[in-house]
Amino acid sequence: MDCKLEICVDCVESAIDAQDAGADRIELCNSLPEGGTTPGYGTIMSARGNLDIGINVMIRPRGGDFLYSDLEYDIMRRDIEVCGECGVEGVVLGILQAGGAIDVERTARLVEFASPMSVTFHRAFDMCNDPIAGLEDIISTGAQRVLSSGQKNIAEEGIDLLREMVLQAGNRIIIMAGSGIDESNVALIVTSARIREVHLTGRKVVESEMIFRRPGINLGGISGMPEFSRRVANPERIRNIKGILSGL
Repeated sequence: MDCKLEICVDCVESAIDAQDAGADRIELCNSLPEGGTTPGYGTIMSARGNLDIGINVMIRPRGGDFLYSDLEYDIMRRDIEVCGECGVEGVVLGILQAGGAIDVERTARLVEFASPMSVTFHRAFDMCNDPIAGLEDIISTGAQRVLSSGQKNIAEEGIDLLREMVLQAGNRIIIMAGSGIDESNVALIVTSARIREVHLTGRKVVESEMIFRRPGINLGGISGMPEFSRRVANPERIRNIKGILSGL
């Protein structure tokens, strides 16, 4: 079975490490603790200049829900334009209506605007009100791929719906599984749901090299992210997962 491995990263260093470890494609984001937002122009350009594999860029103007104002929608369109200028292969986006249905009209316009770049409809799908109708709606927009956990917190719990989605989609759109996928469950998810693409981070925690650390203050707020550690791609984990996929 030929199953592609997409690694989600929020820095160019991680993107390079993921490529070296055997990733087939990168999803490039900012602010992964928020579920990913659009990275800056400099990050996109640096990634394109340092990578040979495909790059899909997250188009998400903010964290939170997927109901966007006209101003936010215009920002998304402008960010897609930047991605086209930078020469990346695809963009990743998702828009819902207030009632939970896929926003077909605005998504289709962005798909058309993004061409010839590919479009992945991200896990906004997992928040839609009807996965069967929602998948048909996404197919109608012309998007090439849907990223989903099977409307569960992690893909392992959503295997049944992922399998149904693969059968429903046929050859019309790619179903890519994501969320909570690692060495322990990737084989189960791929074989049980007949998935041909998986999406994961495969990260590790690295400590800051700062020597001076002012106590009693956190720039991210009381519940914010720590300033003196961060999560980056772990090449060893990615190689292990790639090896598991190659053996299926």
